[in-house]
Amino acid sequence: MILYAAASAIVAALAVISGLQSGEITTLLLGIVGLIVAYVAWSAPRISAFLRLFITIFSIEFAVTGAAFLLGKYGYWPETWNAIKIPFELPLTVGLFAVLVYAISFIPVIRTITKLADPYFSPDNTKITNLPLLGQTSERRLAWGLTMALILINQLQVGISVRLSFWNRDIFNSLQTKDQATFWHLITVVFAIWATLFVISNLIEFFLENILKIRWRSYLVERTSGKWLNNAAHYRMGFNSTTDNPDQRITEDIRNYIGHAYAYSLSLISTLSNLVSFSIILWSIPAQFTIPFTDIVVPGLPFWCALIYSILGTWAAHAIGRPLIGLDFNQEKREADFRYGLARMREYTEQVALLKGEGAELQSSTARFKDIVSNYYAIMRQNMKLNTFVWYYYNASTVVPYILMAPAVFADKVKIGEFTQVVGAFNRVEGAMQWFIVRYQSLAAFKAIVDRLTTFGDAMEKADDLKEQ
Repeated sequence: MILYAAASAIVAALAVISGLQSGEITTLLLGIVGLIVAYVAWSAPRISAFLRLFITIFSIEFAVTGAAFLLGKYGYWPETWNAIKIPFELPLTVGLFAVLVYAISFIPVIRTITKLADPYFSPDNTKITNLPLLGQTSERRLAWGLTMALILINQLQVGISVRLSFWNRDIFNSLQTKDQATFWHLITVVFAIWATLFVISNLIEFFLENILKIRWRSYLVERTSGKWLNNAAHYRMGFNSTTDNPDQRITEDIRNYIGHAYAYSLSLISTLSNLVSFSIILWSIPAQFTIPFTDIVVPGLPFWCALIYSILGTWAAHAIGRPLIGLDFNQEKREADFRYGLARMREYTEQVALLKGEGAELQSSTARFKDIVSNYYAIMRQNMKLNTFVWYYYNASTVVPYILMAPAVFADKVKIGEFTQVVGAFNRVEGAMQWFIVRYQSLAAFKAIVDRLTTFGDAMEKADDLKEQ
């Protein structure tokens, strides 16, 4: 991490010097953010091993893209590469991502979540594995390599989406101007290339994602099972813990945790990348937008509308859906209790038959299932409230950009291609800001899974303490 911190610091120092000499605020801002990135990279060994991985790749990207931006600024960028010249916003964005990851690492709930993920990505994971073509390597290096590759693929996919946004703009403009040559070139060449890249990237992502998930799960199952069975911890847990259904926590909860942890970490990066990239598109449209039915000009009006609309929606979704966290936790527990009761009945079937205890067992089983049903209805009622809001919110969001853009189109301030690009970019930005709303229900379930695994881990540690007494 010291190497990455030094590289970021050098790029940042050059940007600060350049900004002070030229008086450009943007370059100076890039340098200041770069200095913070250098500090974050240097301090990264003190935080979660899982989050450290993200800081590593973002600090590398800042150093590379920041250096490329400065080369272009001073005229050292090859002219043949002008089509892919690095804009100021790219290194600034990845730098802010690194700072954001470092900041959230101190939030208690994030610490709890990453505590479960850290063992697989930390230096303590000394497990050695043999891979085709790669030979012998550590499981930790494999985990880091797979995750970094998946992060880069997600960022590539966002870049392809941005390029297709401009393709969409150009194709509608060509239709408006009846430029057949441009239209068919965009269809047969440009679209074919970028669509193919998108498909290939998704196939690679699918393959690497599944490899990472199964290896991560194998490691956690082996590690957790070992702690549970080591030195009769499974027996001593009965003396100081009310932890239920360890079988479910090792099988279902670990599998679900990995799926959620991967989805939320990678999807959040993709969401933030979409947010920044398409926000830049909204700002770059030269037309002056006015508040509908007024003459009041507001710079970046579509972006501000998407921001305000999403903030209000996020607040409302949290207020409505918050009870789901406790309800999901209880549902997992009651389902497991019901399953355990049936398994126990099967184990002691002979004793039940001899004592004619079928009636008592049926009564007990029915009572457990009634608990499941009552909690299920509570979840259903809460989900109906949340879904009613989300569906109204989602459908209303589709017409907002049309309302904002229509006056500019009627006044001939923008072409049809720019209109469709702004509508698409607005939906991307607003959709990125909906990340919390769309995933609220599954986030509540994820929190319940994390709580179950955390309490299970705490119970095993207490069992070890009993052994030492």
